[in-house]
Amino acid sequence: MKEGRKKNIDRLNGKDSYLRLEELFLYNSSAASYVSLQTLDELMARDNQREEDGFERKIKLGKIVRPSKNGSDEIIIVPSTIETKFYHDNAPNNEEEEFGGTGTEEEGTVIGEKSNNPKNEEGTGQGPGDGAEKGHDLNSDAYNLGKVLTEYFNLPRLKKKGMKKSLSQYNYELTDLNKGFGQLIDKKQTLKRIIKTNILLNNIPDKTKPDLSSFIHSPQDTVYKILSREISYETEAIVFFVRDYSGSMQGSPSEAVLTQHLFLYSWLMYQYDKKVKTRFILHDTQAIEVEDFNTYYRSNVAGGTKIFPAFELVNSIIENEQLHLSKNIYVFYGSDGDDWKDNKNNLVGEIKKLSKYANRIGIFVARNSGNDNPTSLETTIEESNILSELHDTLKITQINSRNFTENQIIESIKLFLTV
Repeated sequence: MKEGRKKNIDRLNGKDSYLRLEELFLYNSSAASYVSLQTLDELMARDNQREEDGFERKIKLGKIVRPSKNGSDEIIIVPSTIETKFYHDNAPNNEEEEFGGTGTEEEGTVIGEKSNNPKNEEGTGQGPGDGAEKGHDLNSDAYNLGKVLTEYFNLPRLKKKGMKKSLSQYNYELTDLNKGFGQLIDKKQTLKRIIKTNILLNNIPDKTKPDLSSFIHSPQDTVYKILSREISYETEAIVFFVRDYSGSMQGSPSEAVLTQHLFLYSWLMYQYDKKVKTRFILHDTQAIEVEDFNTYYRSNVAGGTKIFPAFELVNSIIENEQLHLSKNIYVFYGSDGDDWKDNKNNLVGEIKKLSKYANRIGIFVARNSGNDNPTSLETTIEESNILSELHDTLKITQINSRNFTENQIIESIKLFLTV
């Protein structure tokens, strides 16, 4: 036996080992490192169990990179974890520094306490870059993000309305019948044809047991199933994302609204199996339609605010293109709640009109003030009593945009999607 080395048992394979204890530890750690690798789904399942057991979640989805100008729906999720840490007291010492055992406290008295998971604190490290490298991120398109949102956050399943023909997808099925040739014999139809032919030839006397050996089988009596192209019927959705982009929306209100709209779009992509079309509407005192999410995300002006032109434009698009005849329509509106008070009747009228076409209208108010007083938009909705009148279609929720959290965004989506 070599000097300084004792006989130890390898914990992995149970065999004798003459490695030093520290060497054995390093050996075992490196050999078993693969055991700690888990997929994001497995980690989320464990995190969900952690919450059910009464502990805080440790995994967050992090930030979502904005879609690019090329129209790609690729979204990058940056998962992050909350690491339990010990925090040391960095307060400056008093002039007369006390030593252990010199205080007046009793044994076991807590003299300093700080949460190991401080809220509203962010790290100082850099986030993901804008380059093309993807090695340190989990890449996912909107469909996969919608799946994560549905399963991890327990979002409700969708009740789809209506079906329409798909112009791009077809199914090939053995539905057509053909005599003489085909892909697969239809035994039942073939037997019927043979019996019919032999009855006409008087090979089946009445009230006697037929002699099968005397049956005549013509090739034309054989019936085949052949592949035929069938039009696929699918459910499609069209989503109107509408937001206020006036001067008061700059900063946290826009961030809250756009985060929610990203989550909603991803959820619908998953529910409708990527068959989702989007329209983007911006407004200040007038409403305009923009082509893509990139423009929708980055646009802002310094004007006033009128909300009703946005809903008026959505109604006009639906009616002119007759979208309500064949599509499931969703309208999600985001604002800080500011509105000109003399537009109340126009706004209520446009919302009532839209409710005849839409499956769901969701209004999200990201309050820009530090208090909880209702905004002009909330007051208009409440005084008009349309929430109770349109309770199956219209939903409204609000948050304080200055300190909103991911959980608040998820809860607002759940409210929008409640049946």
